[in-house]
Amino acid sequence: MSWHAGNADVDGAEDGGWLLGRFKEGRAPELATGEVEVKWARLAPGSRDDEWTEPEPQTSLCVLVSGSQRIRFREGEVLLRTSGDYVLWYPGESHTWESSPTEETTTITVRWPSSGR
Repeated sequence: MSWHAGNADVDGAEDGGWLLGRFKEGRAPELATGEVEVKWARLAPGSRDDEWTEPEPQTSLCVLVSGSQRIRFREGEVLLRTSGDYVLWYPGESHTWESSPTEETTTITVRWPSSGR
């Protein structure tokens, strides 16, 4: 087929919310691509990751769907607080993050190209 439909919660469940990317080759070939990775994240109130990520080899775009999320970089931070707010970061950047303390936060993250994890 030339198209595919699914559910982001279901299709990303085995990969930490990542639902599209090279790493899907063995389990879900219809979701495997070397061009891009897409993550659907639903974060419980107060979720956070204080560990700096390893510098990433891809460009990343995070778009806020609902709630709020603070993303810290080595040289600054951004608060996504209105649906549609986004942040873009480039290869070599590290980050930490925390979600709204009072409500579920939902984001979509796109990275390119797919690293294959």
